[in-house]
Amino acid sequence: MHTTSRAVGGRGRTATPRVLTGTALPREIWRELLDSDSAAVPTQSPEWLESLTAVGGYQDASRLYEMPDGRRALLPLVRRSYLRGGPAILHSMPSSWGYGGLIAPDGVTADLVGAVLDDLAANPALRVHIRPNPLHAAAWADAAAGRPQVTAVAARAHILDLTGGFDAVWRDGFKAATRTRVRRAEKDGVTIETDSTGRLVPVFYRLLLCSFDRWADQQHEPRWMGRLRGRNRDPLRKFESIAARMGGGCRISVAWFRGDPVAATLVLQGPSAAHYTRGAMDATLAAKLNANYLLQTAAIREACRSGCRTFHMGESGRSSGLNQFKSRFGARAHDYAEYWIEKVPVYRADRAARAAVKRLIGFRDAAQT
Repeated sequence: MHTTSRAVGGRGRTATPRVLTGTALPREIWRELLDSDSAAVPTQSPEWLESLTAVGGYQDASRLYEMPDGRRALLPLVRRSYLRGGPAILHSMPSSWGYGGLIAPDGVTADLVGAVLDDLAANPALRVHIRPNPLHAAAWADAAAGRPQVTAVAARAHILDLTGGFDAVWRDGFKAATRTRVRRAEKDGVTIETDSTGRLVPVFYRLLLCSFDRWADQQHEPRWMGRLRGRNRDPLRKFESIAARMGGGCRISVAWFRGDPVAATLVLQGPSAAHYTRGAMDATLAAKLNANYLLQTAAIREACRSGCRTFHMGESGRSSGLNQFKSRFGARAHDYAEYWIEKVPVYRADRAARAAVKRLIGFRDAAQT
């Protein structure tokens, strides 16, 4: 493990944290910080990072910060590796791998984030990408303001407050129409099976392939292209790796109707937060049978039973359909930002080029969960 001490007092700050880096960051310290942070999410866990690096293409580059006043914070971080070398690109977390950002039992504050941003800006990596916990949006926005090397990218997620337990959420959070849909699904004979051993991964993935086709149709692209892109982003081995390493924290639930799977969810569950990470379905049957309403209800009930304080429902973007669906369970929209720290403004140029190509071919972005 490598230790450095660097003055990171940019923009008038005087904090000088000690930074511990390397692949040998003690897992017991990581686990201690994670379990002590009431806002921490499962995608910040060491098991999640091990799942990511096992799939290939990334190496652990996490950083542990020790502030002069005794506060400690950990930034789960991975380095994109290349067979032939090349400039390093760091992510917390990569696209389609959930939230990263800081684990900080004493709270994520603007001065802490500022110290971390200064440290990352001094890193030799060409680019650093941070997708923080949406609950920490204000601290990151304040610390990132006025930094020319930092590009903020607007995002939106929905989070459900589980305070009061499931009965309170069902009564005060769920819309009346949502409760009706849940009861109707149960009456029609839809059943939910949940597993945390990986046994249901193949069933989940078959439904995910159906979702790839649906998203391709929505985005005006050939289905073969949609499946190719989907398999590249979310290969089967990714979910096998997650199930193997997350253990009981990876819960795959399948909605069955007359012996056939119609929809499925992957929910990560930690001590304080559960995170609905992926959904997949046979869209025609799932909608007709209200299967997704029953699946979400089962996941929320289990999160409450396990003592979770929040239920993260994932990215919503500007999709009116996703925003409406999640709000029907009482989840609130949280606008936040992802951040790119770059020596050269690659992200902005890449975004402009991609937008031009999408306009040319008539591609429509469709939010995916």
